[in-house]
Amino acid sequence: MTVNITFDQIQIGDELPVWSRKTDFMNWNRYAAVNDEFVYIHMDDEVGKAALNEQGAFGMGNLRYTYMLNALRDWAGDEAIIKECGLQFRAINQKNDILTVTGKITDKQSQDGELLIFLEMNVINQAGEGTTPGHAIVAIPE
Repeated sequence: MTVNITFDQIQIGDELPVWSRKTDFMNWNRYAAVNDEFVYIHMDDEVGKAALNEQGAFGMGNLRYTYMLNALRDWAGDEAIIKECGLQFRAINQKNDILTVTGKITDKQSQDGELLIFLEMNVINQAGEGTTPGHAIVAIPE
């Protein structure tokens, strides 16, 4: 899917469109299958509880990273280049959480022939808690 955004249309303070997913065993299982990440703390409630998560199994941190990348790709389109995406894991993704990627434009610059968009990002759970604060830099085509 190509989204037609131009450098001139993007304004500092703009926010990314809403991008959400409800996470559960089915989502975690698909992610694990693609990434060979069948780790028991993500698949078995008893093992998750033994790892001191009272609710049982919990989601993969890197799945939230892919959610950020998916939100960026959906917003910027196929021709954009995600130059950088960094984040920190600050909370556990519990089973059946509804996770929403947020992004806000903090700067835009033309550097060395590239049109760069700088974003502050996070993955917010249904309680409004930020679980994965981060940032991204996206180069968009002219």
